[in-house]
Amino acid sequence: MPEPVISLEGLCKEFPTDPPVRALSEVFLRVEPGDYLAIVGPSGSGKSTLLNVLGLLDRPTSGSYRLDGIETVSMRDGARTRLRGSRIGFVFQSFHLLAHRSVAENVQLAEVYGKHQRKGRRARALRALERVSLSHRVDFLPDRLSGGERQRAAIARALMGEPALLLCDEPTGNLDSHNTDAVLDLFDELRDQGLTIVVITHETEVSSRAMRRVRITDGLLVEE
Repeated sequence: MPEPVISLEGLCKEFPTDPPVRALSEVFLRVEPGDYLAIVGPSGSGKSTLLNVLGLLDRPTSGSYRLDGIETVSMRDGARTRLRGSRIGFVFQSFHLLAHRSVAENVQLAEVYGKHQRKGRRARALRALERVSLSHRVDFLPDRLSGGERQRAAIARALMGEPALLLCDEPTGNLDSHNTDAVLDLFDELRDQGLTIVVITHETEVSSRAMRRVRITDGLLVEE
């Protein structure tokens, strides 16, 4: 049986204020390969802290976080960075596309800081863009794209490294309803292809499309 993509056991995160603030409290979560999970909660609930921990951008205070079977809590920073780059694709509310670079060039930037061969980089970017149905926009600059197309370009960039996990932070927050539907349809397609997706959102329309939903309130996680 394959390892879960995400396994959290007794995860806690405290910030050393006076008094200390516990942002995550004894979190247990298991995400299997091919799961599509929505994490919902109001502002201040711990969503952003959990996102940072799942994305290996921050360390928990205690507990265990295994990504693809690898314990991450005790890893050195360099090893965490390499694991993050090879196993996690990020999609954010803001698309983070460079205005003076074409869509294909923006997608290729996903490999610039990793140990990827330059040979074949454009071909890999074109395959990623085909995967998100954006082949007809490869040489466009981002300002010629709709909001939904920009987000699809950002998703293609996140898919470049064949990640085990697509981690999405309010991915439709800057989109109108039409483009939101298009991006959610794409997530459905990627899930059907076997990709593991975790979406952090406060939007019911977004969370209702996921296979599972968990709610976080005051650092406590409860499956709905």
